[in-house]
Amino acid sequence: MLEQKGKIVLDLRPGPGNPRNSEGAFLEGNDGGLLFVYSRFNGDSPDDTGKACVAARRSEDGGETWNGDEIIATPEDHGAHNLMSVSLLRMQNGEMGLFYLLRFGWNDTRLHLRRSSDEGRSWSEPVCCIPGPGYYVTNNDRVMRLSTGRLVIPAGFHKMKTNSTTDWASFDGRAFACFFLSDDDGRTWREAKTFCAMTVPHSKSGLQEPGVVELESGVLWAWARTDMGYQYEMFSIDEGETWSQPTPSRFTSPNSPLSMKRDPNGGQLLAVWNPIPNYETRELEKHSWGRTPLVAAISRDEGRSWGTPFAVERVEDRGGIVIRRFILPGKPFCLLIALANRRMGSAWRG
Repeated sequence: MLEQKGKIVLDLRPGPGNPRNSEGAFLEGNDGGLLFVYSRFNGDSPDDTGKACVAARRSEDGGETWNGDEIIATPEDHGAHNLMSVSLLRMQNGEMGLFYLLRFGWNDTRLHLRRSSDEGRSWSEPVCCIPGPGYYVTNNDRVMRLSTGRLVIPAGFHKMKTNSTTDWASFDGRAFACFFLSDDDGRTWREAKTFCAMTVPHSKSGLQEPGVVELESGVLWAWARTDMGYQYEMFSIDEGETWSQPTPSRFTSPNSPLSMKRDPNGGQLLAVWNPIPNYETRELEKHSWGRTPLVAAISRDEGRSWGTPFAVERVEDRGGIVIRRFILPGKPFCLLIALANRRMGSAWRG
């Protein structure tokens, strides 16, 4: 049996009028506190198309305790249907950067950036990060800054099958992995020169919910969830301008996202994923989509090998956020992982 590590320090379960809490990200404040921002769903529907706002919680003791909700933005603020999938980043001028999706329909769902000069107490007007309209899925905690300063947004682009902007029949699940770049700290954005398409004709997923990490060599390592039993991987040697052909990676999984982050203190890589594919005879727990167990592993050689996986969660979370805190052996810092619908946000805390 997999060893389970960490302790739960915050459990945001759904309740009446709040059917789902999900897709969060962390950022350390200049005062040493922690900011956690996430998607807080309202009304009756926990579906991705349900109504959701962006909420925040703060911790002043390294993630041991958390204060109550602050509502940062609502759909009404933008005339949108919902807001979700946040990323947080420290901007080059010291401001906080908050990214989240504005969902207007299958024809227009794109990531936007807002800035805060007062550590998240107030926010600027949003700037759209994706130049042309379309349905672009960027998971939470996915926006990254390269060592050169360039910002990279990975996004899964989905076509429309019909003219309806709200009917599920219009949604094409087969995604293309696209990348959007900024060389002026998020003021302007452009699409990379190439995108990636699934190479297996009968795949119904394509390359969904891509992510990316920079290796010490400067090579970018990207991945995407698929229905082929593996995460597929792609590489770029020119800061995300062009990408290699997608191929199966070492990470087996159902069609669920992988998250990977670099420890800023020691350089090791942390991967969090569901390791068991949905093979033909696998018995799936209701509403789990095969996303159990959830495991994590650490690589100290740039992803060439990985340590023994340990369990982050063994039981399906059913729509709530659980923040689990880890103290890693021999390290003077902790790791925070927020779990919700198997979409993770993580932070290394010095």
